[in-house]
Amino acid sequence: KVFVFAEKYFKTHLVMKEKTVSEAINFRRSVRKYDPKKAIDTNLVKKCIEQARLAPSSSNLQLWEFYHIKSKEFLKEVAKVCYNQPAAKTAHELVIPVVRLDLWPERIKSNVDFIKNTNKGKDDNKIKGALDYYENIIPKLYRGRKKITSFINSIKSYLSGIKKVTYREVKASDLRVVGHKSCALAAQTFMLSMSAIGYDTCPMEGFDSVRLKSLLNLPKDAEISMVIGCGIRLKYGLYGDRFRIPFNEVYFKK
Repeated sequence: KVFVFAEKYFKTHLVMKEKTVSEAINFRRSVRKYDPKKAIDTNLVKKCIEQARLAPSSSNLQLWEFYHIKSKEFLKEVAKVCYNQPAAKTAHELVIPVVRLDLWPERIKSNVDFIKNTNKGKDDNKIKGALDYYENIIPKLYRGRKKITSFINSIKSYLSGIKKVTYREVKASDLRVVGHKSCALAAQTFMLSMSAIGYDTCPMEGFDSVRLKSLLNLPKDAEISMVIGCGIRLKYGLYGDRFRIPFNEVYFKK
């Protein structure tokens, strides 16, 4: 009993000794096969999802959701629509970040309520400016997700841009890109949080989005950003050494 207790304590202690940011970045790899004998703590995975909420998002709208798949039967179903690729099939758990552009009215209200409730007695001009941004400017932008409004917004932006510096990303397709960028930032924050505690992940874009949306019972306007496999790597779970383009080919100083 003493030995079992010591073993559990040792494993927990190892997991909880978090890596530095640089260590976590270097440790993170896209792991394709996970060790079936090494379990991961669901509560720790959930904690990493909570940390993902701290990622930056466009206008702080946080137009995302996270689906945490733990059930063995459901894992099998999701793996099928991910072509049974090893990173899905051998994963102990899956986390699926979902873009929810359709929730913009609710997210705007949450920001407005937060501003009103936490800024009492502060600079009225700043508060009015923030409220005007969320109650007038942002709604006009996100109503542009409709085709006609999107077209009108793009014409207005073009004409305005002839004479002055103008925000150009006003079309429905632009907003979709913005939503996926924000969601991807949250996904990366999750994966680095997992790396910090010694857990492995693999972001996957190979899946049948229609079938997966049906499995998750997502609304029509929701879009799946990626599927993230979670577990602890096998030695041969990495498909080769890490390769990156030389720094001088991607770094430009002006």
